[in-house]
Amino acid sequence: MEERILSRDNTKETHLVGGIDVHAESQAYLQKRQLRSGTAGWVLLAGLGVSYVVSGDYSGWNFGLAEGGFGGLTIAVVIIAAMYLCLVLGMAELSSALPAAGGGYTFARRALGPWGGFATGTAILIEYSIAPAAIATFIGAYVGSLNILGITDGWWLYLAVYAIFIGIHLCGVGEALKGLFTIAAIALIGLVIFVIAAIGRFDSANLVDIAPGSAAGASDLLPFGYLGIWSAIPFAIWFFLAIEGVPLAAEETADPQRNVPRGIIAAISILMVTCAAVLILATGAGGAASISESGNPLVEALGDTTVAKVVNYIGLAGLVASFFSVIYAYSRQLFALSRAGYLPKVLSVTNSRKVPTLALVVPGVVGFLLSLTGKGALLLNMAVCAAAVSYVLIMLSHIVLRRREPEMHRPYRTPGGSVTTGFALCVAVIAVVGTFLVDVVAALCCLGVFVIFLLYFALFSRHRLVANSPDEEFAALAQAQEDLR
Repeated sequence: MEERILSRDNTKETHLVGGIDVHAESQAYLQKRQLRSGTAGWVLLAGLGVSYVVSGDYSGWNFGLAEGGFGGLTIAVVIIAAMYLCLVLGMAELSSALPAAGGGYTFARRALGPWGGFATGTAILIEYSIAPAAIATFIGAYVGSLNILGITDGWWLYLAVYAIFIGIHLCGVGEALKGLFTIAAIALIGLVIFVIAAIGRFDSANLVDIAPGSAAGASDLLPFGYLGIWSAIPFAIWFFLAIEGVPLAAEETADPQRNVPRGIIAAISILMVTCAAVLILATGAGGAASISESGNPLVEALGDTTVAKVVNYIGLAGLVASFFSVIYAYSRQLFALSRAGYLPKVLSVTNSRKVPTLALVVPGVVGFLLSLTGKGALLLNMAVCAAAVSYVLIMLSHIVLRRREPEMHRPYRTPGGSVTTGFALCVAVIAVVGTFLVDVVAALCCLGVFVIFLLYFALFSRHRLVANSPDEEFAALAQAQEDLR
């Protein structure tokens, strides 16, 4: 790799590396961009992982029944659950070897270079910036339907939830993670209550009450045929979407090389159990045809009962948990990209509590404006498309690093190695294509935003990267080791 010193002054040394300009910033620069370390253990990280995803158990997945029926959605869920398990096992290894706030961006930067790192970080940032906007519209609809203190759905409610939860995050990561853990625990209790109540209402005939169509392979179990399985994949993703954000907490975790892998594996284990219980019992209790169009499938499955009302109120906690946690995720991804110079550096400055203020506020403003469209389904499909793209790049990074750097220190190693992550990579590619089958407008909108970010990097920020940011140092260390061979 070509490396040439372009200039040197008292604080910076600029290099040209493979056509990318990098320079070392002063210590004062990095001191203004520090997170509070040692805040979280693996239990809090597991809670963070669950809170990212738990709203998907309460709503969203059920629309997949309208695409594939119970059989099609179930097959899609099995495939996607296997993909996420392999993805998590791969990310557990990567996070133990490269514990930094960049998460997937850090991994891809080491494996795929600046372009691959930025592309991965951008895909994750798009996912996490858009998802809260969609969840905000769901929170508004939920609050309006529950008639809590006469509060109605509207723009001011979206503004309030953004302001309240961004404000809590600004108070400090410890306070935020403990709040997330509490809300996630409440949401899980709601799921336990639902499971107990739904068992008594379960009827296997309800699983296949959608009339078969004329598509190839159509049957009672697959009413929309074989293609319905593929179309249901984006909705199956909703059961696990965003769990990949756990490694973003690495710099704020005590002993991250040990605790991040434990936390993310514990989270996926819990979510696989809740996914299976909700899919089978909600469909069997409420009927596939009925809940396939419901905005509140668990409540509809339980009918007009007292337990349904309890689950309805707790469901709001599930939405809040995911909204709250994804705000954390987008701020850390933006923080890491900004600190390394890929995005405007001012966005990574932290306050007195070691929290990146603008990295919390700026995407919050963008998300609030997106929520005003009221197009929750479109926004969710955009988030799913961006997530699937990031999965492809992260799993490719694992495979590349396994082959190129077999001696890298890995406190945790993925069972099955590249075979495991290779499976996740293949399914993620299928999922990317599947997003176009469900909503081509959403997929094209996502790719349009992605291209805009890449143009920004090509024309501007690739000349302003920070060599001594943690993520760039990981990559520089790898290059130095390669040069010594």
